[in-house]
Amino acid sequence: MDTTLQDPLVGRLLDGRYRVEGRIAAGGMATVYRAVDTRLDRVLALKVMHPGLAVDEAFVDRFIREAKSVARLSHPNVVGVFDQGTDGTYVYLAMEYVAGCTLRDVLRERGALQPRAALDILEPILAALGAAHRAGLVHRDMKPENVLIGDDGRVKVADFGLVRAVDTHTTASTGSVLGTVSYLAPEQMEHGTADARVDVYACGVVLYEMLTGSKPHTGGTAAQILYSHLHDDVTPPSELVPGLAPELDELVASATARSPEQRPRDAVALLARVRSVRAGLTDAQLDLVPPRAEEASAADGEPTDVLPRPAGVQLALPVAGEAELHRTSRLEVPPADAAPEDGRTTRLRPAPAAAPAAGGRLRRRRIATVVAAVLLLLGVGTGVWYINSGQFTSVPAVLDMPQAKAEQTLRDEGLRVKVARDFSPNVARGRVMATDPATGKRIRGNGTVTLVVSRGPEKVTLPDLAGTPLADARRKLRDLGLVPGTETRQFSDEVAKGSVIATDPAAGSTRRPDTAVALTVSRGAPVDVPNVVGAERGEAAATLKGAGFRVRFADQPVFAPQDKGTVARQTPGAGGTLGKGETVTLTLSKGPQMVPVPDVGGQNTADATKALTDAGFKVEVDKPLLLLGDSVTSQSVAAGDQAPKGSTITIRLKGAL
Repeated sequence: MDTTLQDPLVGRLLDGRYRVEGRIAAGGMATVYRAVDTRLDRVLALKVMHPGLAVDEAFVDRFIREAKSVARLSHPNVVGVFDQGTDGTYVYLAMEYVAGCTLRDVLRERGALQPRAALDILEPILAALGAAHRAGLVHRDMKPENVLIGDDGRVKVADFGLVRAVDTHTTASTGSVLGTVSYLAPEQMEHGTADARVDVYACGVVLYEMLTGSKPHTGGTAAQILYSHLHDDVTPPSELVPGLAPELDELVASATARSPEQRPRDAVALLARVRSVRAGLTDAQLDLVPPRAEEASAADGEPTDVLPRPAGVQLALPVAGEAELHRTSRLEVPPADAAPEDGRTTRLRPAPAAAPAAGGRLRRRRIATVVAAVLLLLGVGTGVWYINSGQFTSVPAVLDMPQAKAEQTLRDEGLRVKVARDFSPNVARGRVMATDPATGKRIRGNGTVTLVVSRGPEKVTLPDLAGTPLADARRKLRDLGLVPGTETRQFSDEVAKGSVIATDPAAGSTRRPDTAVALTVSRGAPVDVPNVVGAERGEAAATLKGAGFRVRFADQPVFAPQDKGTVARQTPGAGGTLGKGETVTLTLSKGPQMVPVPDVGGQNTADATKALTDAGFKVEVDKPLLLLGDSVTSQSVAAGDQAPKGSTITIRLKGAL
């Protein structure tokens, strides 16, 4: 029966944007759907948190916070996170959709992999984790289920950063616990700590499983597997794969060392070691067929499938999202033209669930039997210890840390943060003066720690900032917990330009933190601005610079009575005052604007004056001694001729003389 038909989200438009087309997978925390972004018209994977978990505010906050961290991690081997939002009771992530299968599917079908194939897959995994480690993120749940292999052969890592949110609500059923416990580093189980080296350990376990077809730590219960992680070194893969290169044994041993100090410091360091080992292996060593893969091939009696080594595997492979997510198709045989750059192909042989070498299996069975007997005698105490201790952590030391660093330290431990503030005469402003619970105290893994951040002393004495450059004065005020306020500029013969003349309140006053302090800032000594109107461009600039000013020319010249190319006007004008180093703006002249003179002959004085004034001229009236009438007999510029706009036109009235 198709369960997607019963899913209430299938066919729905989520958040008015994402049309849900079908369900891909369901897990303990969320269900993943194939959806279409109707706004951008693209297919994506929609991870929707189960409504029962969405009511837990702390869980949702962590879910969103970790999603934002992953969204900032831009790397081709990490699944893209496009969007996050809510629609009623549904909290979702919109993620990159990758058609393909997981590494777990490949191992289930093919058994063990040839070393070349294992390294082809491991390198992009480490590339993705290396980018995350350098960005301050730790995966914490690296396993084959979280490695996607796309239909195009590219490898992607899933579930970055979300595992801590998942762990808060993970069920204790055997199936859900075993899948994760098999890859957890000893310090994760024993102390609840997790840095980049826990991902290195998990990658070592994944490499062992790819090379041998089995996990290095096995058992019937989570407690048995846990006990093996804590007390047993990983056996060399060559015990199950005769002829395997010793360098690969050493690589697995280095990555899975029980002490984190003995492992490579992060995935970048392990990737460098993997490439160094690979470069020293021969083709025969790389193409060695492990027993499980060999048995599977013989059982099939058919040629092995071919998976090309993806081009650009060196930190350049894309990575897909959610491990359990995008299982829409099986890994298919790529076309012949998809061969790797060096012409070699990696053969992944289908294999049934065959047991490893008889001696290794018998030895592990005996160990598991002994461990089980001990646990029964102890009354399953170890299992209870694991379940309970994993829910608690200790408050890390953050005293005297800057607030931002302290908050990040606590969040890295999976803790929530609240901030309170108080005065302190001893702890610098902005640094942590106390925590609740105190440093070292036990707290639930998702508990809340209150940081008490210092506001500095309760009363602050204003320093004498006279003569201090403005930027330094602002910094000193902020360091004391005061706020730089309004800034007023004035001339000063004594204080250099840009430095503080005085403060309000005055130096020596006491105020509470966060009080605003006004600053009076020097413009330097006052200097009179010389008159350069009418001067040539170069001459005007030299005059002003010689007086101690900067010069700026306006973008567009203007029509003006001054000759073309000379200064038409200046700002500020002649006689104004500026400080040395301040700017005078000059506007150049295009010369006078020439306009035609209207014909006013025969008009009375009023009409002629209006016509000439409207045309942009000034008017002068020449009246004869014996005036015979109010009509214009002549004008100083003939009608129709051009004259400078603003110039004076003289009109003469009719008279006897």
